[in-house]
Amino acid sequence: MSQSQDQSFQPDSFAFTADNLDKAKALIAKHPAGRQRSAMLPLLDLAQRQEGWVSLAAMNAVAAMLEVAPIEVYEVATFYSMFQLKPTGRYHLQVCTNLPCMLRGSADIVATCETELGIGIGQTTADGMFTLSEVECLGACVNAPVIWVGDDYYEDLDVESTKELIRAFKRGETPTPGSSRGRQGSAPEGGPTTLLTPVAPSPRTAGEA
Repeated sequence: MSQSQDQSFQPDSFAFTADNLDKAKALIAKHPAGRQRSAMLPLLDLAQRQEGWVSLAAMNAVAAMLEVAPIEVYEVATFYSMFQLKPTGRYHLQVCTNLPCMLRGSADIVATCETELGIGIGQTTADGMFTLSEVECLGACVNAPVIWVGDDYYEDLDVESTKELIRAFKRGETPTPGSSRGRQGSAPEGGPTTLLTPVAPSPRTAGEA
């Protein structure tokens, strides 16, 4: 039986922790009466941060809090790929394989992840530490190839930097997010290429203080 058919991993119940319940209530309170459903996305995100994925029980709990039919929450949770509908590893490596990343070598990045982890796309390591996924456009095209882990982007990757990234996670370290080559944001490598000559300020007119 495939995991899509086998739902034995689903918990019997879900409840927000006391701290997250306060956060959930605050999120709902941001919306006027009768518009509570507008808090659905942040509540699902909060549930995922608590349990690592979004279980059926969590969806039902969110529906109850928002006083909407459960199917309305199911529709949202299954539409957005950022919500994980089955348990994932502690480190969920989501590799962008959209066109800009592909042109910059994302196929090599995927292959490196598979070799280093011993799993394929959509699989989780036996120790539950790593899950490997393929995603479409993480919106960091200038810094391709990119892997998304938790709330962090790891950018400008190649085979060697991908190996080191995974090995750092295996050591229990949290690698510094951003460019693996140290560039600032999306700045060009090698420094500025335009506006290199300082411009002298124009003289003040007589009427200026």
